[in-house]
Amino acid sequence: MAAEPAHPGLTWVPLSAGRVPAWHRLLEACVEADGGEEHLTVEDLHDELAPQWLDLERDTLLGVDADGVARAFGLTLVRPGESAERRVTLWGGVDPQRRGLGIGRELLGRQVARAGEIRDAASDGRPTAVYVSAKEDVSSAVRLLARAGFEKVRLNHVMLRALPAAGGVVPDVRVPDGVRFVTYTEDLAEPLLAAHNRAFDGHWGYVPWTPEEWRLWAVEQRWFRPGWSVVALSGDPADGGIAGYATSAGYEPDWGPQGFTEGWTGRLGVVQSWRGRGLGKALLAESMRRFAADGIEYAGLDVDAENVSGALALYTGMGYEVRSTTGTWRHRGR
Repeated sequence: MAAEPAHPGLTWVPLSAGRVPAWHRLLEACVEADGGEEHLTVEDLHDELAPQWLDLERDTLLGVDADGVARAFGLTLVRPGESAERRVTLWGGVDPQRRGLGIGRELLGRQVARAGEIRDAASDGRPTAVYVSAKEDVSSAVRLLARAGFEKVRLNHVMLRALPAAGGVVPDVRVPDGVRFVTYTEDLAEPLLAAHNRAFDGHWGYVPWTPEEWRLWAVEQRWFRPGWSVVALSGDPADGGIAGYATSAGYEPDWGPQGFTEGWTGRLGVVQSWRGRGLGKALLAESMRRFAADGIEYAGLDVDAENVSGALALYTGMGYEVRSTTGTWRHRGR
């Protein structure tokens, strides 16, 4: 894609491996200014550009000024997967030193236009929906989305719970009869993916994971901790032999900036036939026990506040408290 001039004095070019360091510096400035919890490394950002379905030339943008400094970035993402709607997710940011100049408005407009191209090129009959997330306390982003024709449709909470190293306790929860807990091993990757897609089938906004994505962003992701990840085996072929699971990570780049160590439960799921027996509580408690055994101070996770499975009530009942809230916004024109 040829470089294109931009009204606020930027030139737009696609992201590439060679531009990742500049993107990383820009993203860190955005995270610091907005009070974000996630600090992606340069290696993490290379991974973000790795999926074969991502068209770097058309789906990514980096806005650079006359001095070659990156001032804005945007990605327009359409994950593959069998879902009822084609879900286009926008991700972007503007250098805090250049906000208020119209850059965010132009960036968002370009991304929405690209989403329209994706919609128009599709031939499978599915509707296309365009989504973007913004922290509730970043008022400038909230105003921008409202003015650009987006409406807030969902809230997501990042939650935190103290472990013994920070003065908390690990709850004692009985493991339901009929299952046994094992530590994740590579031979469980494929059946665990199937169990995850079954457990979340029908949940709002869920797009089933492909094997490529599962490897890249779940079980082979650099911060994934197999030793902290627990799988509940049932031995029943009717549910694939897996009743539930809690996979966890240790995002070490976040620990220094936030001032504490954290075990992160990235995916907690219980298949339909095992719900209502306390398995989710037992999986969480086992995850906490494993975090605590390594001296980790807090357990963390995130949750869709309106999850129909009752996940929010489960987490608050287990002592988790809301740390921050992010809104999901949908474009009204799609």
